[in-house]
Amino acid sequence: MRTAVEAAEGRTTHNIYEYFNAVLINEVDEEGNNVELGGEFVLEPNDHFNNLSVNLSLSVVQVPTNMYNKDPAIVNGVYWSEALNKVFVDNFEKDPSLIWQYFGSAKGFFRQYPGVKWHPDEHGVIAFDCRNRKWYIQAATSPKDVVILVDVSGSMKGLRLTIARQTVSSILDTLGDDDFFNIIAYNQEMHYVEPCLNGTLVRADRNNKAHFREHLDKLFAKGIGLLGDALTEAFTILNDFNQTGHGSVCSQAIMLVTDGATQMYDDVFAKFNWPDRKVRIFPYLIGRESAFADNMKWMACANKGYFSQISTLADVQENVMRYLHVMSRPKVIDHEHDTVWTEAYVDSTSRNKKGPSLMTTVAMPVFSTKNETVSGILLGVVGTDIPLQELMKIIPKHLLGIHGYAFAITNNGYILTHPDLRPLVTHCLLNPLIHYVPCLGL
Repeated sequence: MRTAVEAAEGRTTHNIYEYFNAVLINEVDEEGNNVELGGEFVLEPNDHFNNLSVNLSLSVVQVPTNMYNKDPAIVNGVYWSEALNKVFVDNFEKDPSLIWQYFGSAKGFFRQYPGVKWHPDEHGVIAFDCRNRKWYIQAATSPKDVVILVDVSGSMKGLRLTIARQTVSSILDTLGDDDFFNIIAYNQEMHYVEPCLNGTLVRADRNNKAHFREHLDKLFAKGIGLLGDALTEAFTILNDFNQTGHGSVCSQAIMLVTDGATQMYDDVFAKFNWPDRKVRIFPYLIGRESAFADNMKWMACANKGYFSQISTLADVQENVMRYLHVMSRPKVIDHEHDTVWTEAYVDSTSRNKKGPSLMTTVAMPVFSTKNETVSGILLGVVGTDIPLQELMKIIPKHLLGIHGYAFAITNNGYILTHPDLRPLVTHCLLNPLIHYVPCLGL
């Protein structure tokens, strides 16, 4: 599949540029006129796409509900990525077995081919954000070990603790199966969110993340916050875990969720992290007050991280996402176009005679190569879905013997394809590419 990185180069944004929004296409107002960013969009049923009504000539763009769909950064990105239309069409003509092709932007928009209409849920919301999907996370960032520190001192009571919980939950959304993590709540003492996992890290798979989320509701605020002790604990865990040879054996980070830091704790950083600065620090300042913002900004800058301030629940997701740009820098600098494959999942939009099809996604990062960017920037991730039955077709069965069979597993031990792999649970999906990984069994 040609990714057309050269197509992902910025061009001057046209002041009146409009695009086909996946939710607004073919929508009309009370007077019968096409709504803005909608317009007439030809859709025809297609057998190859399970009789969904699609447009094989154009792609559509989905923007998360919590983002303004005419934000200049969104419109500019949609404008230059329009060149991918031709790439998608050419790819499909060269390989008619291809199904969904797409580009997930680092800005949040999602360009999908062929064009198809998306429908909100009963609340009028589409929660899909491509940057939270496994294929995006795995392709955009290197594997990482992460310790999340949550301030539960008395000053975090009320709304601040609610925002902190949501911030931690959003951070978990950005972790994939190649990552390892733990969560420590601190005041005058250290409280591991899961006491059974004291002093170690666990893989950020679906079950572990769900387990930790259940424990977040049990956090309550009291006492004083000893951040120095919490940082020491986090550095110790990361160092000890790395020396065992387990974990990602790659990037390391500490996520600090607090309403302030009274000092810069340079003595802790000097002891554990300088001069190599192997551990990046990402402070999230909770609340509107900025009294301690300078200290937290300094922590981020002195440890190759990024500072964010989160004042409301609506600010959480977009502010959390910003750290991914920093964590992607090693790949950007080295121009590592690593191809990643996800584990098998069920896509109810693609069915065969036996029911929903098992799929895998193959994806790779897209970088800017413009001269004005010294090290380049991550533009997003390009990907396509592949039915597992297509993989099975290329297996040389005549070489396996009468009782032989082939199977494939991912680097994390997930079964990618096996003759007896089958879905145990299916989900009704409103939109293509909003994939859930149900239980799979042999």
